[in-house]
Amino acid sequence: MFNRVANWVARVDLLYNDNVDVEGLAREFYNLMASLDFLPNSPTLMNAGTSMSQLSACFVLPVEDSMEDIFNSLKYMALIHKSGGGVGFSFSKLRPNGDTVKTTTGIASGPLSFMRIYDVATDVIKQGGRRRGANMGILKVNHPDIIEFISAKGKCKTDEDLSGNKFLTNFNLSVALDDIFIEKVYEDAEIELINPRNNDVVRYISATEIFDLIVEMAWKTGDPGILFMDEINRANPTPHLGLIDATNPCGEQPLLNYESCNLGSINLARMVEHREILWDKLEYTIKIAVHFLDNVIDANQYPFKDIEVQTLKTRKIGLGVMGFADMLIKLKIPYNSPEALDVADEIMSFISKKAREVSEELGKIRGSFPAFKGSKWDKEGYNYMRNATTTTIAPTGSISIIAGVSSGIEPLFAVSFQREVMEGIKMLEVNAQFADMARKSGFYSEELMVEIARKGSLQGFKEIPEDIKKLFITNYQLSPACHVEIQSVFQRHVDNGVSKTVNLPVDATPKDVREVFLLAYQLRCKGITVYRYESKNKQVLYLGKFDHEYLSAKSEYSGGCPSVVCMH
Repeated sequence: MFNRVANWVARVDLLYNDNVDVEGLAREFYNLMASLDFLPNSPTLMNAGTSMSQLSACFVLPVEDSMEDIFNSLKYMALIHKSGGGVGFSFSKLRPNGDTVKTTTGIASGPLSFMRIYDVATDVIKQGGRRRGANMGILKVNHPDIIEFISAKGKCKTDEDLSGNKFLTNFNLSVALDDIFIEKVYEDAEIELINPRNNDVVRYISATEIFDLIVEMAWKTGDPGILFMDEINRANPTPHLGLIDATNPCGEQPLLNYESCNLGSINLARMVEHREILWDKLEYTIKIAVHFLDNVIDANQYPFKDIEVQTLKTRKIGLGVMGFADMLIKLKIPYNSPEALDVADEIMSFISKKAREVSEELGKIRGSFPAFKGSKWDKEGYNYMRNATTTTIAPTGSISIIAGVSSGIEPLFAVSFQREVMEGIKMLEVNAQFADMARKSGFYSEELMVEIARKGSLQGFKEIPEDIKKLFITNYQLSPACHVEIQSVFQRHVDNGVSKTVNLPVDATPKDVREVFLLAYQLRCKGITVYRYESKNKQVLYLGKFDHEYLSAKSEYSGGCPSVVCMH
């Protein structure tokens, strides 16, 4: 697979240099992937060099307020899903339920009715049989149907509506918030609900009432998440092309309509040796990875012309990381320590700086992205920039499994757990570093591993040294604030967004969720998602026959990040 991908992507260099050593470049790309130092997003691995060479993971499509446009976007979504990509939509332009339809003198059914059609189509396609369909559905907080949207997955625990049909199971939901809305929440004031058809104010509603409902539904079902659209557009590299109003399914990639993005992640666990970060190796990996991702844009066979035109106009790439938790363990730094924040800051600022330098050099050789004039980079005095964006933190679901490391910037879910990899198929995973450390420290036994698998946490095992317990801290032992601060530190140095879930214990409260959302806004995150364990009927990661006391908010968190200051 790596050989197929490397050869396909390396051939692109011939477009810019007839004398390039394609075989040598392909070997560099191959070695980068085969060593697991870097992996591109899974559509690139699946499709490069095949009859379906669509290589992008992330797409955003517009949904305009007409029957023709709604079903055109549905068709385009189907083509993207068939190729293994995920799609984000803002449904904010659709007139609300009960509004008039002039052409037929009928009554509009509203955004949720059309989202259901998109959801059923996604379920049928199953993304070419390779992965489950993935969509992001977004609605502005001032849309008249916002209450129904927020409550869409709250009808019952199994995400079914009252007739027993599956409802929006292929959608993540996010509410698009602006700065004014958050100010109104703090002031306990009202906001206007506005009909997008004619911009008329439909009614006034308490901002606190809406925010509290978002909190309640996120606590109950994991949906919706929230997107801070003003923060997203403050970082928009090409504002002259328009405002960003949607992201990809996991929220880490804000995109203009019809844009796509190619992602790839550096394996940070491979960038450490003898408790030292290998800066030279990391710099080399960044250089080759940015070159690789820029080539992917040209090697891509786009699902349809509009996406090709818009993608080539901005040439966005998203280089990110995986294995951050594993890197910290190798450095002997607990995830919930001030030192972990320092490492996050140092690592991501380095990656961002070097990635931009490589993109600038590629711009000198190959030319800047066509929309460079008037872009952020043009205004900041750069003469060249190959890619409008260079960095993104993706969830790295499939590729972190291939690499055998923790996903993205997430902490360890558990020292031992079950992962649902496909429908009905679960795999037991045990952290390799822990097993190795247990053997070296002399407390390893099969019986102990089984018992740890039952609990997930190392707490309560007297035979395990305290320093190892602190090092292998897991998701539900972290304070919610620690999750948010780690995300915010990475976001400072990322052009696009950061995929990070604030995982909460079974009996976390709505108050915990509210504090997470407000802290994320204060720390200038672009969006935030929470997930309370077992708040959905099905989930991807499971503990075994776990002890619920371990997943209890009543037991003390093992500690937050000390530099977090709640301002609200």
